[in-house]
Amino acid sequence: MPRPPHARERVLDAYESILVSDGERAATLDAVAKAAGVSKGGLLYHFASKDDLLAGLAARLQELIEIDVERMLQAPEGPVAYYIRTSVMEDDNLDRSLAATARLAQGGSAAAAEALRRGRQRWADTIRPHVRDEADLDMIMLLSDGLYFNNLLGVDGHDTGFVPTGARLERLIDLVQRTVNRTSR
Repeated sequence: MPRPPHARERVLDAYESILVSDGERAATLDAVAKAAGVSKGGLLYHFASKDDLLAGLAARLQELIEIDVERMLQAPEGPVAYYIRTSVMEDDNLDRSLAATARLAQGGSAAAAEALRRGRQRWADTIRPHVRDEADLDMIMLLSDGLYFNNLLGVDGHDTGFVPTGARLERLIDLVQRTVNRTSR
């Protein structure tokens, strides 16, 4: 599949940025065009409406999730440890896309909520073969959700201590690995 034109990517970057920093109301087509450094006509060439912009954001999110799933499957530490470790936000493309889509879902967008559900299901389907049962999968998915949510409490570099890093994170991953690898109930 050919890579989208650079202007299209700038528009999506700008849309994400405005959504994350200022919310959905601020993400008007005019504001997105200005932030992307394109004319409104240039924006409309790639995205004829806000619905099309959301569809572009959702497609980008799914592409980034597929890249992440490939990394999970190739991670030397295994998919479970990889998923937990990467639930601590790094402000990368996937994190920004997730955050922007979540802002839209919080505002009532059914399409954004569905994109997030599809992504979460994709991750769960990838982890499922590496755990014993659905309870283990639930533990991992909910732990990841908690890590991701608690990252939000540390905005502007404020360390809340709620998100384990370094040795604390490694101990948490080890605990989860031992739990999902146990052979008796």
